[in-house]
Amino acid sequence: MILATRSLPQLKATVEAYSRIANRDLLSSIDREFSGNVERGLKAIVQCALNRPAFFAERLYHAMKGAGTNDSALVRIIVTRSEIDLVQIKQLFTQMYQKTL
Repeated sequence: MILATRSLPQLKATVEAYSRIANRDLLSSIDREFSGNVERGLKAIVQCALNRPAFFAERLYHAMKGAGTNDSALVRIIVTRSEIDLVQIKQLFTQMYQKTL
């Protein structure tokens, strides 16, 4: 409930506090306690709260990885982030994968 109802700054503070208290990060705990779509959804929320451009850079990488591309994911991310933070996503993509976007 907390992950779905709080602001991004509060989520970031919650994730950091959880790491200090539990001696493990929240993503590891989600891996251990959940599976399937619920796990993927909770991890997406946490990853977005921690570093939104890195989250989208990773999604773009997976959309273009392999023989084909996931055109719908690729177009959706590029179009929706173009006026918000695509420049930061592009820079992080280059850092993370040593390739230009």
